[in-house]
Amino acid sequence: MNVPTRGYWCECWTEDAAGAEGPTRLAAFDAYSAPQADRWVAIALRAISPALDSDASDEAWAWLHDERAETRRALLRSEPCTVTITHASVHITWTIRPALFLPLAHRQGTELPACAHTFMPDRTD
Repeated sequence: MNVPTRGYWCECWTEDAAGAEGPTRLAAFDAYSAPQADRWVAIALRAISPALDSDASDEAWAWLHDERAETRRALLRSEPCTVTITHASVHITWTIRPALFLPLAHRQGTELPACAHTFMPDRTD
């Protein structure tokens, strides 16, 4: 049966506070559990923390040690969550929102649907 699956839509955005440009999305991830969603943020923070300035590194480790549990509890209550750190003039923000993932038609396993083979892109594409 093709029914929607509950999960979390996760994104990572950056924005230079000093620049005129708007936010830039760096990554997106579909998580199927609250632990998987907050783990995605935790892995990213641990990976980048050595390159952060001391204030941003402190923000990252504060979330990892003190605030992560509250984030997970909020996700389990189906509340959206945001984690933001500021490195120099750049704000790095992870957002996690509850989502319903809709199944794609004929997308079972790794097989492409039959209609995928009828589309032939123009050679100039």
